[in-house]
Formats: sequence, C-alpha cells, structure tokens
Amino acid sequence: MSDTATSKARNTGRSAKGAQASFGKDIHLRWYKDMLLMRRFEEKTGQLYTQQKFGGFCHLYIGQEAILAGLVTAMKKGDRIITAYRDHAHPLVLGTPPGEVMAELYGRSTGSSKGKGGSMHYFDKGRNFFGGHGIVGAQIAIGAGIAFADKYRGGDQVTFCFMGDGAMRQGILHETFNMAMNWKLPVVFAIENNDYAMGTSVERTSTVRELYKAGLSYNMPAAPVNAMSCQEVHQAFDEAAAHVRAGKGPFLLELKTYRYRGHSMSDPATYRTKEEVEEYKKRDPLELVHREIITNKWASEKQLEQMDNEVKAEVEEAVKFAENSPHPELEELYVDVYTQKDYPFIKED
Repeated sequence: MSDTATSKARNTGRSAKGAQASFGKDIHLRWYKDMLLMRRFEEKTGQLYTQQKFGGFCHLYIGQEAILAGLVTAMKKGDRIITAYRDHAHPLVLGTPPGEVMAELYGRSTGSSKGKGGSMHYFDKGRNFFGGHGIVGAQIAIGAGIAFADKYRGGDQVTFCFMGDGAMRQGILHETFNMAMNWKLPVVFAIENNDYAMGTSVERTSTVRELYKAGLSYNMPAAPVNAMSCQEVHQAFDEAAAHVRAGKGPFLLELKTYRYRGHSMSDPATYRTKEEVEEYKKRDPLELVHREIITNKWASEKQLEQMDNEVKAEVEEAVKFAENSPHPELEELYVDVYTQKDYPFIKED
C-alpha cells in the first residue's frame, strides 16, 4: 500500500471535539428525532414480535442508530443505500412512512415491499433503498453493481453499501473489493462492527481485529469510525463520499458500534455479560445527542419530551395502519417475479 493511501486511512475522520464544534442546533435536533423514531419503532417491533403479531426472523437496530442518523445528513439526493437484514431503520430515516414499514413486518399489501419481504427484505426504489438482503454478504456485490451502473451512466451518485462484521469472512467481499478498486467504482463500503457475528465475537473469528485494514490489501483507503457518535459518523461519510465523487474509487469505513439486544429476537445473548452491555449504554448515541442539545440550550427537556411523545404516537399510528391493512391477494404470488409481465413459465393456466 502506498504511503498516501495509508495516510488517508489513518487521518480520515475528526475527533469528537472537532466534529461537535462544526455542527449546530438544527442538525442535532434532526439527529435526535431520527434516532428517536428508529429507537421507538424498534422497541415497539420487539413488543409486537413477542406478542406473535408477525413471525419470521427479526433483527433490531437498537444501539446502532447513530450510523444512519449521521449518514442521512451527509449523503446527497440520489445516493443509494443497500444493506443486510438488520434493515428496519433504513427506510424510516430515508422517509418511507412508518406505516408502510410496519405493514411490511405484518406482511400486508400496504408494506414497502407489498408484504412480500417482511423484516429482512425492505425495499424502496423511490428513495433509492435497495434492500434488505438475507444472505450474509450477498449485498456487497450487488452494491458494487449499482455503483457500476451509475458510473456507466455518468452520474455522480454514491452507493453506501453496508455489511456486518460477520460478512468480512465471505469470499464475495474480497472479489468485490478487488473489482471495485480496478474499476474505481463510486461506492463507500461500510462495516457495521457491533463486535458479534450472531453470537461469535470478532476476536474468535479473525486474527485481524481492526477490520478496516481489509481494504488496505486492495489499496483501498480505509478508516475506523466511532459510530456511537453522530458527529463522527457524519464527518466520516462526508469525507469518504467526497473521495468517491472525485473519481478516486471506493472507500472503506469500519463503523464501531454496538447492539443492545441479541442478534435477533430469538437470541438471549448469553455470550456477553450484562456489565458489557451496560458499559456501552453509557455511550448511547441518543443520550449523547440529548446531552449536547440540553447543554447548548438548543431545546428544553420539556420540548424533547414532547418530541418523544410525538414519535411514540407516530409509531402507534403505524401499528394501527398495519393491523388495518389487507393481506396480499393470492395472485400476488405471481407478480414481481420477472420484469417481463407476460413471462410464460410462472404458472400453468
């Protein structure tokens, strides 16, 4: 790896103090409301899943909200997002109505994927959200493909391609990294490293604990990010996207975060201690932004409480919308299978 690329990898991002100094009232209130919506939606989702309102796998984003809050304030209109199966929060921050997000969990026809995707397969083409993918690592190549299409068409869009730390051991990642660098594709690869691939820690599965260094093997600029901080996440994505838009090819970010719940709703998380979880909760991104707002007198406790109540009411309305929505008709089984409307090999007449 060149000295220049190594220097970029080490110096990307800013200190928390420097990042905070450059952000004011409006963006902090935006971050706070976005994270409240993600947190309250996911808390309600967990309750509903326990009540058996819907089935299947269910992976909550609680604790990782600063990643998406920081991203959406850094990205530009037209940029694309693709991720794995911990994907409820992505459409929410991109503007998909919460009712449609909840209806998808319920498998209703008003859901963002017409009730066909469920928890793990959200999709909103109008907002450039391309899933929601259940196969570990599958979205990495697809994300590069989206970036290839944009470059081929001459656009300046950036694809933000997310993956968990467990995907780092997938062969498709290395093939994609190599091709993406050769073709200088406009993609930011983002590892959401919450320390555990399902129930297995990074320490038990890799001799390389600093996962961003995987990019350096392909001469891809890369950097670690404190992803419990909206400020540092925003700064990192902003700088990585600027690198990509300049035609210099991909950038890799390792977003160091933590999930407060198990891998999925069926995971009791006995592989970690309560003390470890509580230690991370001291760095809760929602509380950090709350503290910043109060300290700078950008809003009062009463105003923030009111915001929280409004978000809770919005989530309750989403539940009502979902529960009052119809299930898909049986004929929908044969729709959206092929692009060609009259494809002859779907069913017998």
